[in-house]
Amino acid sequence: MEESISVLQQIVPDIMSVLQNRYHIMRNIQMYAPVGRRVLADKVSLSERTLRTETDFLRKQGLLSSSKNGMELTEEGEDIFRQLERFMRLLLNMNAKEKALADYLNIQFCRIVPGDCDEDASVLDEIGKTAAKELHALLPAGEFIVAVAGGSTMAQAAEHFSPELSQNREFMFVPTRGGLGESMSIQANSVSDRMAQLVGGENMALFVPDNLSEKAYASMKSEPSIKHTLSVMKKANCLLYSIGNAKVMMERRRMSHGLISSLEAHNAVGEAFGCYFNENGEIVYRLSRFGLQIEDIEKIPYAMAIAGGSTKAKAIKAFMKYAPHQTWLITDEGAANLILKGVTL
Repeated sequence: MEESISVLQQIVPDIMSVLQNRYHIMRNIQMYAPVGRRVLADKVSLSERTLRTETDFLRKQGLLSSSKNGMELTEEGEDIFRQLERFMRLLLNMNAKEKALADYLNIQFCRIVPGDCDEDASVLDEIGKTAAKELHALLPAGEFIVAVAGGSTMAQAAEHFSPELSQNREFMFVPTRGGLGESMSIQANSVSDRMAQLVGGENMALFVPDNLSEKAYASMKSEPSIKHTLSVMKKANCLLYSIGNAKVMMERRRMSHGLISSLEAHNAVGEAFGCYFNENGEIVYRLSRFGLQIEDIEKIPYAMAIAGGSTKAKAIKAFMKYAPHQTWLITDEGAANLILKGVTL
């Protein structure tokens, strides 16, 4: 497969770029149909003029139809898209275990790094390196507002970002939330800023702690700078985040003994976007917080979850019930093996 693609690229140098763009266009039409050109252009980060050229081609091929309500895939288009999705997976060289994990979690793509970062710290670095590499494969050319979560895993991934990612792309990074009172280096603001520095993009900060009262939140929402940052965040077309082990996140947030006991009684196993959930993926507790909400992630076209370690297996499995199909997961064998335990490959 790799050899064939290499030959094609020598004859038609832009074949991968064209294929990737058309795949993303078809995927977003399928997700948001019926969808208008302006909305779709924002989703796929293309100008309306470029998008019109691509959609005209797909229409002539009988793969999409248009009405006053917008565009949608035809029956043939749906069939071609399913085949194209399988082809893209082959193109990305997922092995049997990665395909099994992606299918089991009902997401588009998985990459599994050897080892368990809970037992070997160097595996976490490899997860970060792999995440940066796969992000380059995930994103087409265009302009991106990237919402970035915090945490040690995300901070590790940030160190592997480079100007190469900015080739044919423009980036604005924005944190998904304020801070937890944790180490400054792993707060979302710091991780977002670090990524922007390394790729040569722009960054916006959100200096609002997670533990304010409802009254304090309400008053701060009217602050012009905070209001502007939140409005930019809501326009994010790329999301980079991790998934936390519930117990670890309780400690990081310095929760009261009473709340910890309550979460343990409700069998909380993981946390993401301020929500604690049990093994069934049910939200058992939700923090009041500024920033991106769990309901917002469905509409973000390019989403990458970066989380590994056997102690996060239950959290990853549970959270993926919320993750949209377009999610890419970068994890390690420690988590993957436990998630797939009992699943026939």
